[in-house]
Amino acid sequence: MGRFVNPFTDEGFKIVFGQEISKPLLLDFLNTLLEGVVHIVDLSFSDKEQVTDYEDDRLLIYDVLCTTSDGKKVIVEMQNKKQGFFKKRSIYYLSRAISRQGEKGKEWRYDIKAVYFVAFMNFQLPDMPDFRTDVVLMDVQHKNVFSTDVRMTFLQLPLFTKEQEECETYFEKWIFIFKNMNILDRMPWAAQNAVFKRLGELAEVAHLGTMERERYESSLKHYRDTLDVFETAKEDGYAEGRIEGLEAGRAEGRAEGRAEGAKQQIFETARKAKSMGLPIDQIVQLTGLTPDEIAKL
Repeated sequence: MGRFVNPFTDEGFKIVFGQEISKPLLLDFLNTLLEGVVHIVDLSFSDKEQVTDYEDDRLLIYDVLCTTSDGKKVIVEMQNKKQGFFKKRSIYYLSRAISRQGEKGKEWRYDIKAVYFVAFMNFQLPDMPDFRTDVVLMDVQHKNVFSTDVRMTFLQLPLFTKEQEECETYFEKWIFIFKNMNILDRMPWAAQNAVFKRLGELAEVAHLGTMERERYESSLKHYRDTLDVFETAKEDGYAEGRIEGLEAGRAEGRAEGRAEGAKQQIFETARKAKSMGLPIDQIVQLTGLTPDEIAKL
């Protein structure tokens, strides 16, 4: 286990960004992330997490209510998990954050707060080539921003490749730490920056209380098991492709046998993923099986 928590686990993420004591860290990071867009002077967490449709969505931090320097209210939702249908699910939860603000009665005039959605991605989507992607509602014809009330920011950490000595801006330093925190043996820039010093204090595993450490170790195990399922499925796919390439042109009966063997491997991968508690839609994306096929396993 590393010196600092892994922020890509649900508990590690909450330790860094999702509790009252870490509020100054989140405030500092959001202002760095949204520099030139808004300046946040205060924020508060909701008393309870919102009800989610899937158990695996529990690591979404809902209703971080921010107050900007000009008195406006902004809701920031933060997501930290690879999920099936990632883009569509991101749009769905952003939309829910908007719709939850609705009020009954004729007096309400759709006075909604702006919603900013921030996704920390420890993976890459094939159609998103950049480390950072900012999405807003746009007038397609004139290429103008249609509304500033909706903004989505996707940070694909695998595409951030700078080493510590190459980080120049404050934002780059934040991203370097977040991406590498679980393998660092010391917190960089802590001597020069009070925020990073405090981050090191909160995120050090040795400083966690007994219950907090147990929750973290449990979430770390779940994170590693999930990675193992995806990596096993990927390796099985590569192996199957190599075998099919070597045996190309052989008898049809052998081809059918390989196909049946590959299918059984897919079912075995699905059984393992299901036993670990992965949601159905993730298993569908991982294996290509239908929800009904998975339900029968």
